[in-house]
Amino acid sequence: MRIVLLGAPGAGKGTQCKNIVAQYGLLHLSSGDILRAERAAGTELGTKAQSYMDSGALVPDEIIIEMMTEAIKKAPSAAFLLDGFPRTVNQAVELAESLAGNEMKIDFVLNLQIDDGVVAKRMTGRRSCPKCGAVYHIEHLKPKVEGLCDNDGAELVQRPDDCPEVVANRLKTYHQQTEPLVDYYRNNGTVYDFDADRSPDEIRASIFEKLDALVKT
Repeated sequence: MRIVLLGAPGAGKGTQCKNIVAQYGLLHLSSGDILRAERAAGTELGTKAQSYMDSGALVPDEIIIEMMTEAIKKAPSAAFLLDGFPRTVNQAVELAESLAGNEMKIDFVLNLQIDDGVVAKRMTGRRSCPKCGAVYHIEHLKPKVEGLCDNDGAELVQRPDDCPEVVANRLKTYHQQTEPLVDYYRNNGTVYDFDADRSPDEIRASIFEKLDALVKT
């Protein structure tokens, strides 16, 4: 089973990725994780990608395609979930060609649908701990002591890519460059839509129900 998970920034893809990977034993290939690893390692590709990531812009196709196709080739399993890739139709075409060379294809595309206003509130309200990485929200997941991490007492911060200006830019970029992917994959009959303006548990249940049915057919 090879899955692509689509949705706007803040739609809850990260949470649902963990659920799907654990339930079906898939390898989680996250473009964000791979990019961050490249940055931490100081590779040439990681350095090039850093400025784009910090501003909320999409990393150029040639960089992300090279990273992700190499990660797929190195994967020990042919069953995987792609998170954050592809993000453009061009990337999807390149991915399809790469998979076809290994007699593989994308089986299912899960599309998390949500309004921009909901996303903006979710993302701009997030606060994180610079020490342990714990994530909070000023409305929905408050720390015990305002502004301080429950785990280590560190002062919580707003990540640069969660500030209103960057969130607005990320949403604009998503609609312009990534949203057309839904139509691209819908033409192949592989897209399944899910309402992401619900609790994570409700979203997870609907995704599992659909995937269980698809796997049986």
